[in-house]
Amino acid sequence: MRSASRRQPALTLPLTETEQDMAHFPKLLRDLPPFDGPFDAFKLEAKNCDVLFASYPKGTVIPPHSHDTENVGVITQGELILILDGRETRYRASEWYHVRAKVAHAARFDVETSEIEFWFHVPPRA
Repeated sequence: MRSASRRQPALTLPLTETEQDMAHFPKLLRDLPPFDGPFDAFKLEAKNCDVLFASYPKGTVIPPHSHDTENVGVITQGELILILDGRETRYRASEWYHVRAKVAHAARFDVETSEIEFWFHVPPRA
């Protein structure tokens, strides 16, 4: 008869703060390459579009900026406070927003928030 071998439990390292903030995303999304930008996100590349699975800790402020991409996103948890033309608009879970390319905007997150963002690379305007 064969003797049963005992398995040793796998050694688990503690999660970093970023990994803890992003742990609610499914593992397949967490295995995507990280986004190299001013916030934590996982990046899925598609033709003419980057898809970001982003998470923002409570108190995150993104100062005014613009970019060359046309952005739409859906909030999956929490709330985005988007500032366009000096006007604040709140987007809650399941609500979509749209920011046109080259339009200055800012954002604030008063609660822990996650979203899926689509950054469409638009051709230059003639």
